[in-house]
Amino acid sequence: MYSLPLIALLCPFALCVVVTLIVRKWARKTGFVDRPGGHKGHDAPVALGGGIALAVAICGPILLGTLVAWMVQGDAPPAWFPALLRPHLSGIASKLPVVLALMGCAGLLFVVGLVDDRRPLGPGPKFVAQFAVAIFTAWFIGIRVVEALPPVVSIAATVLWIVLITNAFNFLDNMDGLSVGVAAIAAAIFAVTSFRAGQVFVPVMALVMVGSLGGFLLFNFSPASIFMGDAGSLVIGYLLSVLTILTTFYDPAQDLRPLGIVVPLVVLAVPLYDVISVVIHRLHAGDSPLRGDRRHFSHRLVQRGMTPRGAVLTIYLATAATGLPAIVLPRVDWANAVLLLVQCLCVVVMIAVLEHAKPD
Repeated sequence: MYSLPLIALLCPFALCVVVTLIVRKWARKTGFVDRPGGHKGHDAPVALGGGIALAVAICGPILLGTLVAWMVQGDAPPAWFPALLRPHLSGIASKLPVVLALMGCAGLLFVVGLVDDRRPLGPGPKFVAQFAVAIFTAWFIGIRVVEALPPVVSIAATVLWIVLITNAFNFLDNMDGLSVGVAAIAAAIFAVTSFRAGQVFVPVMALVMVGSLGGFLLFNFSPASIFMGDAGSLVIGYLLSVLTILTTFYDPAQDLRPLGIVVPLVVLAVPLYDVISVVIHRLHAGDSPLRGDRRHFSHRLVQRGMTPRGAVLTIYLATAATGLPAIVLPRVDWANAVLLLVQCLCVVVMIAVLEHAKPD
């Protein structure tokens, strides 16, 4: 029963560790490094290219696993094929077109991010790529939020959601290990939630992300020896946004209640708080909301006396505090669901109050 989750976790973890070691050595040798200066907080050049390792470790196993399922589907799967997956073999194989399309979208964001890591493109080209990928995902692939809404409204909401979450994790990549760790926590929660809803493909995809992110975090946590850059943050933000849409949060047949649809907002409350608050801070200061600076949530915690590592760990805890109750949210009654939502809101408001309180 536990063999599949372990494989989905450990194989991408090991793959990411190996590829990260190779990419880090190559980046240092070729001078593909992020140099100090401007709003950056590191004091010495740090290898770039971590997005390559993450893209390989996440997209590779997902694509390979789906291809294998498509190749072996039939009345008599090979003896080596996991027994747990055999009842779901045709279902997994049928997702090959969707997986190919999703990996193509992630690949486009990866290429744009990698080019930006080498030579900054500015926000314009990156936003064009994000909107193009989001529109393709919602319109052509058919992955949409709240499909009960009219198609135009559902597509528009999906596009905005994908772009928002993609940018949230891109914005969150401002301190060693921050975006990677928060993404791993969120993906783990979505894995548990989707598994409890009876899904197979979605929790496996989420666990592949958890394993890959965990492997990369060994090198990216403070003091980081390699950065993932936009090539990594855009990909993980996009794939997480897709996971939130693919996960079943509301299904009367499984006793999943309507308020389950707000689970993504609860799990991603902290990244959303960061992106919204930093945009407000920049606009209030008369700056462009897209211009990088040191006004992020993590930076504000450091300004109040925390170490960078302490700020990152605090944001991990805040993410877990809002996200973990979301695992049971789809299955509780209205009264308890409202209490859980109020608890999440209280955590976010408490964070805002504490970080804005003026010291004596």
